[in-house]
Amino acid sequence: MTTEVKPAGRLQGKIALITGGNSGIGLASARRFVAEGAFVYITGRRQSQLDEAVASIGGNARAIRGDVSNLADLDHIYSVIAAEGKRLDIVFANAGLGALEALGHITEEGFDLAFNVNVKGTVFTVQKALPLLSPGASIILTGSSTGSKGTAAFSVYSATKAAIRNFARSWALDLRGTTIRVNVLSPGATTTPGLLNLLDTTGAQQQALQSFCDQSPLSRVGDPEEIAAVAVFLASDDSTYMTGSEIFVDGGQAQV
Repeated sequence: MTTEVKPAGRLQGKIALITGGNSGIGLASARRFVAEGAFVYITGRRQSQLDEAVASIGGNARAIRGDVSNLADLDHIYSVIAAEGKRLDIVFANAGLGALEALGHITEEGFDLAFNVNVKGTVFTVQKALPLLSPGASIILTGSSTGSKGTAAFSVYSATKAAIRNFARSWALDLRGTTIRVNVLSPGATTTPGLLNLLDTTGAQQQALQSFCDQSPLSRVGDPEEIAAVAVFLASDDSTYMTGSEIFVDGGQAQV
């Protein structure tokens, strides 16, 4: 009698950090990474949500509370990982946020929050991770289709994502010779709690979702699991000849 040998997952033995891993795309990616054999650290600002996320992942995951826009919090996150003797094979700088503020109504508070989390947070999440990165490590930055197109009342958020795109191009050059690669994963409209809560503030969530569907050649919005599937590709050795690139997972919305 022979015993069936199941193939190892694409991330078998790898260790990943996913910021903003307590919900949405980050949580879906954490689940997929673990299913593919990785051990995953997730971060977020709310301990209760992190605890729920770890429970839902079901093993091989550890939560570390922290705000990526706070450099002391980032130092704490990496000190915990280092103290546990871990190196990092994957850094998924995914934490981000935005608000609907049209020109003429942009607030200093909203501007500072978006740039502090999306831009500053991404820069220092990656920079502070460098001493822990393994040869051949994969850095994934969460961009957005909005970084490549105009979006009404969303210019500040869109500008932060345009910055993310250039980070990958420039950092690919900075990392020349290290074998570390950096790429951007840019979703379109996706049914995350962040997007749904944002649309709730307009009082017209269903109309907005229908508008996204109408703009997509696939006539629908995305699911976090669909974005996570592409994150696995970028995290795995299947993408070892990619760096400085951007992959859109947007149902074609920004492509046509």
